[in-house]
Amino acid sequence: MSTPSSDRPADGPAQAAAAEPADPDAIKAEIEATREQLGRTVDELSQRLDVPARAKEGAARAKDTAVETYRESPPTVIGAGAAFVGILGLFQWRKRRKRRRATPEGALEESRRARKRQAEGARKERAARRSAAQKARKRAVKKAEARRVARRKR
Repeated sequence: MSTPSSDRPADGPAQAAAAEPADPDAIKAEIEATREQLGRTVDELSQRLDVPARAKEGAARAKDTAVETYRESPPTVIGAGAAFVGILGLFQWRKRRKRRRATPEGALEESRRARKRQAEGARKERAARRSAAQKARKRAVKKAEARRVARRKR
């Protein structure tokens, strides 16, 4: 693919051939310049298409940025890192929990836990009712005793 240069007319091949330099040295120089330009273009394209090298370069830039940020304010970077690790840990925990539920054994274990929680709640509710009933009985006994004492005094 050739690019039209500004010193050549673009009207047709006859005029372009007439405007071409007839000097062999000039032709060789133009060919050499075109080769150099093509070489630069190929180098640039190969750099753009070299994904591993670009990834390494990006990682190096990120590392340099992190180091510079750390030098400016270490507590902030440490706090952000700790928060990041905490969030990653939370995601891992939830992922494992979901994976456990996805298996039949995990689902069975989860339903066992749910039944156990439900039974525990029912047990606590029964205990609370018993306690309330005992308190009501004690109040009734005290009231009855107070009435008896009041009758004796009359």
